[in-house]
Amino acid sequence: MPILPTPDYLPPFLFRSGNIATLYPPLFRLTPLTAPRRERIELPDTDFLDFDWHRSRTGETRKLVIVSHGLEGHARKKYVLGMAHTFTNLGFDVACWCQRGCSQEQNRLPRSYHSGETNDLHSVVMHCLSTNQYDEISLIGFSMGGNQILKYLGEEPDRVPAQVVTAAVFSVPCDLDATERVIARPSRYIYFEYFMRGLRRTIREKGKRFPNEIDATRLNGIRTLRDFDDRFTAPTNGFKDAAEYYARSSSLQFLKNIRIPTLLANAQDDPFLAPECYPLHEAENNPHLFLEMPEHGGHVGFVLSNEDNTYWSEKRAAQFLTEQKN
Repeated sequence: MPILPTPDYLPPFLFRSGNIATLYPPLFRLTPLTAPRRERIELPDTDFLDFDWHRSRTGETRKLVIVSHGLEGHARKKYVLGMAHTFTNLGFDVACWCQRGCSQEQNRLPRSYHSGETNDLHSVVMHCLSTNQYDEISLIGFSMGGNQILKYLGEEPDRVPAQVVTAAVFSVPCDLDATERVIARPSRYIYFEYFMRGLRRTIREKGKRFPNEIDATRLNGIRTLRDFDDRFTAPTNGFKDAAEYYARSSSLQFLKNIRIPTLLANAQDDPFLAPECYPLHEAENNPHLFLEMPEHGGHVGFVLSNEDNTYWSEKRAAQFLTEQKN
């Protein structure tokens, strides 16, 4: 029954507010120092993905961590770089990939990323394995990227290569429909606008490049993420509407099938997550799924006060992955 005890993580007093813990890191955290090298891979549908390589600081290694970012993120977000910095110091190589439309160059096709996209993640995994450099791969994801990882591990377990041995995900909206209802609350408007700022920009750019497929004037009148997903995310990715998109893409239904040790850490004060995103039943019934619910942390926050600019999520991921390999 791997529902883990509430961890003793206790941030400084100010960060015991979920909202402050969520807002502080992107605004004020010092950018972790890394030296990424960019690579582009071609996809079967003629599009591409960009990702950054971060090499081990302790010499050559056969161990790799692949990091997946969240909604409207990219491979050089501070939370991604923090994880890369932690694991390169521990002797891992790290690959941080950009979802479609999230790197410095717009993708070639009208479609973009979405919360249930797992084929692109699989392409990244297989490309990394094709280098013949790695015997072990661990997957780490945040928010939307965490949902993709959980879905990937559970929807077709036989497709997951044997070299993928562990995973750790943080602040995951396991139930997309329930999460959208939370973000639609008036008290969460600042977060809705944060996401929409980037989403509007992307749609306007795509509307200019693909006027026959994407009508940017449909941005008018959008008041919720469900509106956006109904008008853009669902139709451009083969879903009937937002309801079908949420139902098919939520990782909650796939958790029972996960076969490798996987940590799911969702803070109890996360301002995005609904009760459905704390899957007690699934963790109780799957010995490979370890659910941890710290009292504090916000959404992709987990601030710590220390001199090395390391956050709790980074320390916890390193601890979990190390424990599972011993």
